[in-house]
Amino acid sequence: MEEPGQVKRAVIDATAGAISGAISRTVTSPLDVIKIRFQVQLEPTTSIAFLSKNVYGPSKYTGMFQASKDIFREEGLSGFWRGNVPALLMVMPYTAIQFMVLHKVKTFASGSSKAEDHIHLSPYLSFMSGALAGCAATVGSYPFDLVRTILASQGEPKIYPSMRSAFVDIINTRGFRGLYAGLSPTLVEIIPYAGLQFGTYDTFKRWTMSWNAGLSSDPTATEESLSSFQLFLCGLAAGSCAKAVCHPLDVVKKRFQIEGLQRHPRYGARVETHAYRNMYDALQRIMQREGWPGLYKGIVPSIVKAAPAGAVTFVAYEYTADWVESLLT
Repeated sequence: MEEPGQVKRAVIDATAGAISGAISRTVTSPLDVIKIRFQVQLEPTTSIAFLSKNVYGPSKYTGMFQASKDIFREEGLSGFWRGNVPALLMVMPYTAIQFMVLHKVKTFASGSSKAEDHIHLSPYLSFMSGALAGCAATVGSYPFDLVRTILASQGEPKIYPSMRSAFVDIINTRGFRGLYAGLSPTLVEIIPYAGLQFGTYDTFKRWTMSWNAGLSSDPTATEESLSSFQLFLCGLAAGSCAKAVCHPLDVVKKRFQIEGLQRHPRYGARVETHAYRNMYDALQRIMQREGWPGLYKGIVPSIVKAAPAGAVTFVAYEYTADWVESLLT
C-alpha cells in the first residue's frame, strides 16, 4: 500500500485520536467523577488517613462504593456523567493533537512516517515523543479540562447549571488567566505521564511481539501480529504505570482548578481562593494538613479508571486509524 501523504496522515491521526478519546472518556466518566470528588475533598478519604489528626472535620466520601451510593442517591445516574460535555470537548482536541504531534515527532526521530518503523524507537525517544505530544495537547484543550473538573466536583445543588455559565463566571471572577488555573502542575505532570504512557506502551508492545515471535518460531513477527486483547493489555499496563507515578500532581492540579468554588456544606471544607501560592506550596500544605494520603486521594478510582481508559484509547485508536485510512485510500 502506498504510504499516506502528510496531510492524509494528519487527518487519520486527528480523527482516530478524537474518536478514541471520546469513546474512552464516556466509558470511564463515572470513575472520573468519583476520582475528582476524592481529590477536591480536604477531609480524609481512607481508613488509614482517619488515624492521623483531621483538621477539617467529618468526611463526605470515604470509599469508592460509599461514594458511588451517595452520588447515585443524591444526583441520580446522570451524576456519574456530570461535566461529560466539556470533558468530550476537551478530550477530543486533546487526543487529536496528542496523536498528531506524537506521529510528527516519531516521524522526525525515525526518519519514516510508517507506524511499523516507529515501534523500533528507543524507550528514551518514545518517552520524549509522548511528553512533547502531551504538552501540546494540554495547552490546546486546558480550559475545557478546568470547566469539566468544576462541573464534576460541584455536587448538588448545582453552582453552575451549564458549561456556559461556568465559563462566564470564571472569566468574570478570575479573568482569562483563570481558564488556565493549575496549568503549571498539569504541564509538570503531563511530561512524565504522557512520556511514561507512550514509552511503556511501545515497550510492552515490543515485549509482546517478542513473545509472539517466540511462540510462533517466527523471528520476523510484526506489529500486525498483536491481537486486540494484547493491545488492550499493553494499553492497560501503560495507563496504570503512568497514573501511579503522577497522581500527586493531578491532585494539586484539581485543587487549583476548584479554588473558591462554593459548594453545599455537606461536601466539607472548600478550597479557598488563593489557598496555595504555587505548586510547591500546594504540595507542602497538603502534606502538612492531610499527610501522604492527601497526595494520593482518589488513587484507587484513578488506577481503576486509567487502566481501561488507556486500553480503550489505544485499541480504539489503532482500529479507528486503520478504518479512516481505508476510507481515504
